[in-house]
Amino acid sequence: MVAARARSHRAADCAHRSELSDNAAVMDPELRAAAEAATGFMPPEEGLALHDAACGAPHGPFVEIGSYCGKSSVYLGAAARQRGTVLFAVDHHRGSEENQPGWEHHDPGVVDPDVGRIDTLPFFRRTIHDAGLEDVVVAVVGESTTVAAHWGRPCGLVFIDGGHGPEPAHADYEAWAPHVAGGGLLLIHDVFPDPADGGRPPYEIYCRALASGAFREVGATGSLRVLERTGPGC
Repeated sequence: MVAARARSHRAADCAHRSELSDNAAVMDPELRAAAEAATGFMPPEEGLALHDAACGAPHGPFVEIGSYCGKSSVYLGAAARQRGTVLFAVDHHRGSEENQPGWEHHDPGVVDPDVGRIDTLPFFRRTIHDAGLEDVVVAVVGESTTVAAHWGRPCGLVFIDGGHGPEPAHADYEAWAPHVAGGGLLLIHDVFPDPADGGRPPYEIYCRALASGAFREVGATGSLRVLERTGPGC
């Protein structure tokens, strides 16, 4: 999950609404514990909502943009196993702008001392290994837009939680929203309608998706938004 996070997760932000509750499946308790123990920024209630939404996605591969150390990947990987599919976790693992030195969300513990740059891939791999999800979670190391340009199959689910600056957030949306299958789900994290709570780009791409007429909102928990493709375009 390579992204900036809200300055505060207020109680009011944790309201839950969903049209997918009938499809929700109980998450394996050991996998839930592994997800909650992993390094990352997703609150447990949003992680469980992510898992539940994924369990209701149509058949097809799942794609996650921004995996960081694998916290959200465990929630999605658990759902992928339940759905009989695979999660492709796309991340360059060098950290986004707000993860770099001098920024609020920098963690010196994920810097490779030999090269002096962030490298979250070893932490991601350990998280997935320890959770026992290596059979259903595939790490794709590279730029999101480069991978999307060579992607050739409709996705049952796309989860956007990569860089939260204007350029990377909009680029992720433009690159991956077209790959969401009909009836498939587009999930966006760190959507804050109030600018005082967090950055604007995730909210902007959420608004773009709704304004396109191609997606409708079917769930919301905290800063997580769940959209369903209902028509062509993006």
